[in-house]
Amino acid sequence: MKKVNVGDMVTRRSYGQDIVFYVRRILGTDPPVAQLIGVNVRLFADSPLDDLVVLDYRIKPSSPSGLKSAISQIVLQRAKPDSQQHYRLEVVRSDYVPVPGKVLHVDGEEHYLNQCLALYRNLNVPVIGLHIPEVEQPKRIREVLEKYQPDILVITGHDGLLRRSGSRDFLANYRSSQYFVETVRQARLYDSNRDGLAIIAGACQSHFESLIEAGANFASAPERVMIHCYDPVFVAEKLAYTPFTQVVNLPELFGTTISGKDGIGGIETRGKLRQGFPRIESWLPSESYTLPKT
Repeated sequence: MKKVNVGDMVTRRSYGQDIVFYVRRILGTDPPVAQLIGVNVRLFADSPLDDLVVLDYRIKPSSPSGLKSAISQIVLQRAKPDSQQHYRLEVVRSDYVPVPGKVLHVDGEEHYLNQCLALYRNLNVPVIGLHIPEVEQPKRIREVLEKYQPDILVITGHDGLLRRSGSRDFLANYRSSQYFVETVRQARLYDSNRDGLAIIAGACQSHFESLIEAGANFASAPERVMIHCYDPVFVAEKLAYTPFTQVVNLPELFGTTISGKDGIGGIETRGKLRQGFPRIESWLPSESYTLPKT
């Protein structure tokens, strides 16, 4: 059996090698246990070393071609005349300045955060990213909301239904859902209006119903499936660039995510895009606000 090292890409035999992880650390227990982070899914797991299969490559960024394909689909969707997003392209051709919603992305995993920030930049979404471990998020969320005053809040990180925990109905049976739920509650003490502060919350297999009841507009995971690390970004992008006069088209929204309606669900929510006037050089958006050229 090939030796397992920190940074290796691995799969788990007991789960049919269904998900690729990288090894974050190896605990000196008896027997030794590896702490694993999903490469593209927001999952944290522990595994005995003898259950791991080491792959023949080291950790790499997500596929550039796959990312370009996802971005291209979103840009094409924006250009459709019958799409809500067509509004934003018309704004570019006029004397108005597009002002999309600002995102505060709070992530329990720095590796995922960095990937997501790169995607926000590619999608021209204004964003502030913070790495805050899940257990600390409820204690710090009010402070960062008051500091950055976003239009859209993303609360995410690692989660998962514990394998030997039994029922999926109880929060205690999840790795991080209880922290996400409490973070949403604290955020709603800051702004109780779901059309004021739009909240996207959860990670892999998170307790969807509790997150929505706590005040999230969108959450994972209705069918307790794994979600892709980019899924919260795609939801935030749709909110940021849907006009504030319109309600986000839910089927269209979930069609842009990788995990679909099994992974992300939510309620009707107004968009965050506004337009300013007049369009003068000193008020043109920075690169992070610039819309794709048609």
